[in-house]
Amino acid sequence: MKLQKMVLGLATLALSLNGFAADLTRVEIEQKLKSADKTHVADLRRKDFRTLDLSKLDFRNADLWGTDLRDANLNDSDLSNLNLDLTVMTRIHFAHANLSNTSIFGVSMMDADLSGANLSGSRFIANLDRANLKDANLTNANWGVDMKNQPMGLMRVSLNGANLSNANLTSANLNRALMKRVDLTGANLTNADLTMADLSGSHLENVNFKGTNLSGTKFGFIKDKTIFNGALNVNAAIFEE
Repeated sequence: MKLQKMVLGLATLALSLNGFAADLTRVEIEQKLKSADKTHVADLRRKDFRTLDLSKLDFRNADLWGTDLRDANLNDSDLSNLNLDLTVMTRIHFAHANLSNTSIFGVSMMDADLSGANLSGSRFIANLDRANLKDANLTNANWGVDMKNQPMGLMRVSLNGANLSNANLTSANLNRALMKRVDLTGANLTNADLTMADLSGSHLENVNFKGTNLSGTKFGFIKDKTIFNGALNVNAAIFEE
């Protein structure tokens, strides 16, 4: 009897660790999404969806506010125009997902995979340290600090150690962003705003800085400043000696 109880307990623990303790199954979520529309959205608020495979689903008519999505797979899913504030998304998989015009505020997205994701027009104030944003589309993304709306002190996006190689950041707002040791190799920063952002120790090979605002932007030691040809306010940038 004791052995049976032990085996049952281990089996229950294994199921929980493999994500089977989620509040809803993928099939149940698909059913809710299928019956939802703009007027009657699928209520998925504050649910536990850790480790679930939710790839290739259309969440545009869903409410995911406050949901736990740690380690979940949302690759190729559509979450455009959603409010994902206060969700939990550490190590989430968003590769090639559509997050255009989506709001993510006050969220941990450390180690997230956003490679190839559409983040155009999105509004992020989140911790994206070590995230993979290779080939991501951040055109017109607003990830900068709103100095008029800081009731809890300065809150800003953190991208320390992130991979932004070959990302498109055309006209993106990243003012005051923390971007230490970021890989920006081959990134397009045309007309981006990096005012007072910290790019210390970042990789800047083959970056397009045309029209980029570098006023107060902090860099490590840069031997050849011709890489900033076409950028604005280069003389107002801060370079380590």
